[in-house]
Amino acid sequence: MKLEICSFSGYKIYPAKGKTYVRIDSRTFRFINGKAESYFLQRLNPRKVRWTTIYRRLNKKGITEEVAKKRSRKTVKHERAVAGTTWEAIRAKRNQKPDARAAARQAAIAKSKEAKKATAKKA
Repeated sequence: MKLEICSFSGYKIYPAKGKTYVRIDSRTFRFINGKAESYFLQRLNPRKVRWTTIYRRLNKKGITEEVAKKRSRKTVKHERAVAGTTWEAIRAKRNQKPDARAAARQAAIAKSKEAKKATAKKA
């Protein structure tokens, strides 16, 4: 006994049941009933029709047994040194007071401006 699958709804079609529709390009479609055939010919999307198996599969309807959720691995943060600096130096900078860091930043900016002026005078 060969069971067919409905082209629209996805239900099983038992022998001597259902309808077959043959398009001009010789492609055959099998439908479980006139309702499925009508919806197909109206070009309705089976993903949006609630009673089709495609809709139910997409929207996770009718799942009888609850599947245990997969355990996801949590990312572990590693604190590593960056290119030229050690982790201790990074931690020391992070623990500085904000005003001390701002003063160091202003000093670095002033130093780079002085270096720029010196190279501009040479050129």
